This record gives sequence, structure tokens and C-alpha cells, in this order.
Amino acid sequence: MTNLQSFKALQANGFGKNFEKLIDLACKYYRAEGKADIAKIDEPFRVIRLKNAGRFEGQFTKNANPDFEGTLDGGRSICFEAKYTTSDRMKQSVVSDKQAEVLEIKSKLGGLAGVCIGIKDRYFFIPWNIWANMKEIFGRKYVKADDLSRYEVIFRQGVRFLDYKYE
Repeated sequence: MTNLQSFKALQANGFGKNFEKLIDLACKYYRAEGKADIAKIDEPFRVIRLKNAGRFEGQFTKNANPDFEGTLDGGRSICFEAKYTTSDRMKQSVVSDKQAEVLEIKSKLGGLAGVCIGIKDRYFFIPWNIWANMKEIFGRKYVKADDLSRYEVIFRQGVRFLDYKYE
């Protein structure tokens, strides 16, 4: 990997972590309002080697599940993956096969399942049945922000994924 590729990978990872923090702010807002209890699910890993100053070398132990899970007011479950891009499109393939499998099961069981995405400075919560059928609905395996206006969410107290902008 070249230095530029390494820098871009680090930058993309940073954008993704910041996006998750904005979603977590909304989770705290929804919890305070009594609307939902939703939390970030950490990826399982194991420690390979302990290092100095509380640091360690680790390895992820299995494919990641979706990023956030919880319960909505009324008892319905919610589960979603979070993805962010600085480009003008989001590819369907950013959701792994394992994540897609979990989201499909949750959706079939009646839970609210989806993908919360950020494309530049716009934010969306796309229900799983829309994301999973992207090719049939949009004619391609990626979406642009302008394709998703009906799924755009409010950006206030974080990325408010339960509050569509135009409802």
C-alpha cells in the first residue's frame, strides 16, 4: 500500500468514526426523550499481544454485525449499519454479506432494519427492503444523495436517523 493509499484509508476510517459519533449523539437524544434505547455494537476481537502503556495488538475474531442495535418505544427492535462517504455515491457493496444477512433476518422478524448513510453533508436512513433491492429500485448498485430525498433525516443533536426531514 502506498503512502497516499494509507493516508486515504486512515482518512476514510476517521470520517466513519466521526459519523458514528454523530449517530451516537442522536441515540443519546432519543434515550433522553424516551423514544428509543439504541447503542453502538463493538466488533468482537481478541488480544494477541500486550504492549506498554495500556496498548495491545489485537485481531477481529469474526465478521462484523451491523453497527447499532436497540429497542424503540413500544418494543420494536431496531438494527442498522452506518456508512459514510465523501464521494457523490454510496455503493450497495459497502454492507458486508454478514451484515446483510443479519439485517434481512431482523427485517423479516418485524424489526426496523436499515442502513444509515452520510453522503458528504447529507444524511439518510434507508429501510432494509429499499437497500436490499437497490438495483431494481434505482437501476444500479449505488445511490446518490438526490436519489434519496424521501429518506433524508434531520441533522440536529446528531444524525437523527428516526426523524425524516420531509415527513
